[in-house]
Amino acid sequence: MKNVDIPVWEKYTLTIEEASVYFRIGEKKLRRLADEHRNASWLITNGNRIQIKRKQFEKIIDELEEI
Repeated sequence: MKNVDIPVWEKYTLTIEEASVYFRIGEKKLRRLADEHRNASWLITNGNRIQIKRKQFEKIIDELEEI
């Protein structure tokens, strides 16, 4: 299988590191949000790896005035 780099803005899910850069939110803050909202619809865990559903998290961010 060929290793293809997909731009972050086209990915369905983002790692904590990618989401931190994309949303300009610190990694610690994102990890804390993920821990506090384990059953959130914008969150997927694959084993111990956290993935953030980009479009769903964008909708959450759009509704917030402060994080």
